[in-house]
Amino acid sequence: MDRMRAALCEGYGPPDVVHVREIPRPAPKAGEVLIRVHGAALNSGDWRIRSLDLPPGMKLVARPMLGLRRPRNPILGMECSGTVAATGDGVTEWREGDEVFATTGLGMGCHAEYRAVKADAPIFHRPAPLSLTEAAAICFGGTTALFFLRDRAKIRPGERVLILGGSGGVGTAAVQIAKDFGAHVTATCSARNAELVRGLGADEVVDYGQKDITRSSRRFDVVMDCVGAAPWPATRDILNDGGRHLMLVGGLGEMLSFGLRPRRGAHTVLGGTAPVSRAAVEDLARLCESGAYRPVVSETFPLARIREAHALLDTGHKRGSVVILMQD
Repeated sequence: MDRMRAALCEGYGPPDVVHVREIPRPAPKAGEVLIRVHGAALNSGDWRIRSLDLPPGMKLVARPMLGLRRPRNPILGMECSGTVAATGDGVTEWREGDEVFATTGLGMGCHAEYRAVKADAPIFHRPAPLSLTEAAAICFGGTTALFFLRDRAKIRPGERVLILGGSGGVGTAAVQIAKDFGAHVTATCSARNAELVRGLGADEVVDYGQKDITRSSRRFDVVMDCVGAAPWPATRDILNDGGRHLMLVGGLGEMLSFGLRPRRGAHTVLGGTAPVSRAAVEDLARLCESGAYRPVVSETFPLARIREAHALLDTGHKRGSVVILMQD
């Protein structure tokens, strides 16, 4: 039987619960595509699953779904890029050698040298402007930003958008996507990341170490809190009437409360989880092709050093996305 290397998360905890091992390589079933993985993003979703560092109350929901003592699917990784290695019976739209990117969502399994996906899953050709390494990081930040800005906030041209945490995987995507929708974008980040965020198109960049923008006289139509920096009602005084607070990080109580009653006076608080859909990923691919969206990959690690990548995420100071490369 053919073998492959994969990173197995064999418990919850620090990075040393992750081990690189040889396991059987999957063979594509009927209707499946086997991807020889070039790179796979290691994002905040993977970090939360491995560390179980979750907002208050969320472990009650997450552990039965993910696995009580260890991840039910030990191979993390929600998105990847690579080449088509083989196809199963009935697959006609993909050929061996095609360069692709894909997302598996909570199906995970991308931190491995091969990943089989259904041919009708969110799998698309690599956008021409991007390298395979960049293509590995299209989906997680991109689908999250698109869901909250377009589908939840329904931002309009000319609106003023504040992005709290503009230098992470979601934040860097949000800056670019909000600009593509015609918004005026202000983003917060550390001083060392200001040039990066400005280069992505932000009209204004605020160093959160020097200024608490929630205490300013500024007003915005949308506040997107990518990192849990300003839980509601901290942003109430900087939102215009009709303004929307987008809550990407929140405890179970907050999610339930705002889900049942999102309207808070003159404002609306919107949470949720970005769904993984072919339509959303296809929209992202078009944005990449047009040049409106380019994932920021700050660092790459070979699979053998994936623990170091997890340790970087533990610091909470990741720029853009981190990609694990399968070939050392």
